[in-house]
Amino acid sequence: MSNQNQAVALTEGITANVFHEILEFAIEGKGKLPGAKHAAKQLLVQRNDVESAISRMVTTHIAMASGQGFATNWGGFLVSIVTIPANLAAASFLQARLVSGIAHLRGYELSDPRVRTAILMVMLGPSGNAELVSRGVLPSSPLVVATAPVFDARLDLQVSKALLDRALNQVTGKRFGVWIGKRIPFVGGGVGAAVDGWSTRSIAMHALSEFPSRRPKLARGTVETTD
Repeated sequence: MSNQNQAVALTEGITANVFHEILEFAIEGKGKLPGAKHAAKQLLVQRNDVESAISRMVTTHIAMASGQGFATNWGGFLVSIVTIPANLAAASFLQARLVSGIAHLRGYELSDPRVRTAILMVMLGPSGNAELVSRGVLPSSPLVVATAPVFDARLDLQVSKALLDRALNQVTGKRFGVWIGKRIPFVGGGVGAAVDGWSTRSIAMHALSEFPSRRPKLARGTVETTD
């Protein structure tokens, strides 16, 4: 079976709505798995500075994405909810959680459907967004969507479908990478870790540029809070 056919088999039955499910769990959390809002609040309490909290959140999520423990520990839980491969569910969850946390700390309301569409757009990555904007599939940047006058349900669906296509391509690429890695000494499982870590870092940088702070500047020594 070809890599493409294997990818199709792995993702058979998935609908674009799966990324809305992942985003919901990423924002709110579930059981012992804390969501973005809770994690962001805790980091802000510890750091007492928005940008320092964001920096820590980026670092920890890249580390989790690069490691295998998160997919091992939580992949089964996630896949039971969204019915997609464990590694893909874990990576998507972490990236959604990270982008949501950045947006929340920068002053965006995560319950706003416009902001949620923008978060999903950021998860496409900078090159994915640029390509879809150039083809006319997407109208503009995530920031413009997040601050648009009204929510666009049709656009939200287009973004979800684009994420599904990206996920299918990721599954194909990872399987090919692992196939190559098995033939190169000392590479093996490091291929998937490197791909997830690099992808998560790229998406984090994209989120930082697309969600500029909407919070008022506070005087030095003032404690910042999130809702």
